[in-house]
Amino acid sequence: MTTKHYLCRVIFAVAVLAAWGVAEEPCCGCGPDGTQDSGAIYRICMPPEGEWNGGLIVYAHGYMAFNEPFGIPEDQLEFDGGISVPEIITGLGYAFAVTSYSVNGLAVKEGLADVVDLVDVFTEQYGAPSPVYIVGVSEGGLVTALAVENYPDVFDGGVCACGPIGDFTIQMRWFGDFRVALDYYFPGLLPGSVENVPAWLIDSWGSYYEDTVRPALFDPNNARKLRQLVALTHTPFDMLDYRASLENSLKDLLWYNVFATNDATAKLGGLPFDNQSRRYGGVPGTFRLNREIARYSASDSALDEIAAHYQTSGRLERPLVSIHTLWDPQVPYTHMAAYRAKTLRTGSASQYTHIPVVRYDHCEFKESEVLLAFALLVLRVEGTDAVISLALDSKLSSVQEKSGFRALAKQYGLPLEPAR
Repeated sequence: MTTKHYLCRVIFAVAVLAAWGVAEEPCCGCGPDGTQDSGAIYRICMPPEGEWNGGLIVYAHGYMAFNEPFGIPEDQLEFDGGISVPEIITGLGYAFAVTSYSVNGLAVKEGLADVVDLVDVFTEQYGAPSPVYIVGVSEGGLVTALAVENYPDVFDGGVCACGPIGDFTIQMRWFGDFRVALDYYFPGLLPGSVENVPAWLIDSWGSYYEDTVRPALFDPNNARKLRQLVALTHTPFDMLDYRASLENSLKDLLWYNVFATNDATAKLGGLPFDNQSRRYGGVPGTFRLNREIARYSASDSALDEIAAHYQTSGRLERPLVSIHTLWDPQVPYTHMAAYRAKTLRTGSASQYTHIPVVRYDHCEFKESEVLLAFALLVLRVEGTDAVISLALDSKLSSVQEKSGFRALAKQYGLPLEPAR
């Protein structure tokens, strides 16, 4: 599953939709993959000779399970139908660069170091680019926010999509609360605990979910327990497609609990989840629930590691645009309010733009919405003329998307035509 790779392709349109239709033939040249000092694999793709606009777009990819093959996530670099993302980027005139990160699994700290180093690698080979944008999705969205906050001399701005940028402990609670609630309502269904998951379950997760977990969760005799689990954990779903969307949400939350628990605990130096003082509510029988639900204490070492390397500050010298669906089952929307509050406390609110998307699922965006996010970043960095020169709405694939984009542009004050 990782970060639902199709979503990574969708959100990369944040940086590339404006180029649709620019080049019908392959236009880009990708050099051979190289290796960074960290061991990460990188790839750089350039526009045709004489067509480089001087800019660089760095892609920060989403979560990849610790046990996936190490390397650049190729399925995140191609749209449906085989259209190459690097070709689209370079067709717009920007250079394109991507890194595998030096590790799989939880890779925020390593990913940040690798994207910064990647700009240095690019500069050594092609000269200093300008502007330099970073675009990231999910875990890569957090890498993006940290990069823009901490390296304003490297990155001119970024687009963060569906990333856990508000507070990393919110993300740990999101997964941890679901796990302890599942264990309360369906004891023994998922082997292990919030602290450790057995290796055999990871190895056989696909069949175990289909043969054991799914039938139990959706057994009509367990309908009441399932409703209470969903209510207690605020698990999102689509009212217009309840059953399918609920299963999608549950499967996502289960997957991360199975595949990310051991890896995160090892890398953070201890358990990052704490519910000792948490009082659960919103369902019948809360007194008994709070008395009997499993309680855990986060380790000081894990909290220290999170504070040092996984927490955003909200302090921005360069523009950051975020886009997030309201009912995201993987990264809760509460991150957006938390990050906005940080920018207000640090006096950086003017550098931050957020686009809320009233929709279910993780990174489920329309062309017009992701194009808006990129255009708002270009407006802040390169100015009105750069936005207008892209002829943005002409690149969209349908009349509906064009109309939607123009409405969004008006809503967010995005100029589409020269001032008269």
